[in-house]
Amino acid sequence: MITVLGSTNLDLIGTVSRIPKPGETVPGDKFSMAAGGKGANQALAARRAGAEVRMFAAAGTDSFADEALKLLRADGVDLSHVRIVDGPTGIAMIFVDEAGENVIAILPGANGTMSPADADAALAGLGIGSVLMLQQEIPQAATERALELARGQGVVSILNTAPFLKTTRAVAEQASIVIANETEFELLTGAGVERLDAAMADWARAQNQTVIVTLGPDGARAATPTGSFRVPALKVEPVDTVGAGDTFCGYLAAGLDQGLDLEAAMQRAAVAASLAVLKPGAQPAVPYAADVEKALKS
Repeated sequence: MITVLGSTNLDLIGTVSRIPKPGETVPGDKFSMAAGGKGANQALAARRAGAEVRMFAAAGTDSFADEALKLLRADGVDLSHVRIVDGPTGIAMIFVDEAGENVIAILPGANGTMSPADADAALAGLGIGSVLMLQQEIPQAATERALELARGQGVVSILNTAPFLKTTRAVAEQASIVIANETEFELLTGAGVERLDAAMADWARAQNQTVIVTLGPDGARAATPTGSFRVPALKVEPVDTVGAGDTFCGYLAAGLDQGLDLEAAMQRAAVAASLAVLKPGAQPAVPYAADVEKALKS
């Protein structure tokens, strides 16, 4: 069983010819709405990877709430711990350009009500070897409390460092596994891509934890206190990169929960993330385990 403490949003997505610069207006094409939120995306990915998943989150009383939770409910994520609070559901406003790159602004809505009490509820009864997934789209006090409890209870905590915050470094030091992209890892350590391997190894040894850096089309790298390795991605033409990182995180957590070693779990996660960029949207693009296994074999 994987426990996710995090955000749930409705994504408002516009496709544009290119990402606008500050103060610039550019023409667009299509508009769509899709369920999102980093916590919910990762919960769905873990579920579609075959894991049992329960979600601790908050949604609003507006018409967006049902839409935001629809795919989680349809795929069998346990939503009995999602609180419904007065006010709006979280919103992500996303622009996607012709190359599949994106920019995102988050309006937290109900996600902003998450508190250490939610962390207490999420960690209640979890023991050694349980898997907890965290991101940074809910108030950091809830995430900090969850990591504190996880360390004390022997729970494997996976922290995705997106979106990067001023307090991220201190929080990241408390997790079992840290997952960052290249930009976030540079913010975390000050090390650019030219020093990536050395900086990852230094961090893993200093913090006595596993750090994973996702590299988009170049796959992902991992460093542990005892060594490092890299896994490749599939060679694909991306349609939309929104949610690819969340797919990686969810599949990684599911693989570890299912008993795979770190390298095998990462390879499966990298392939799943590659498949996720072939469709628009975050949650609608998350692949199912059968498709990932087929891609791995081929």
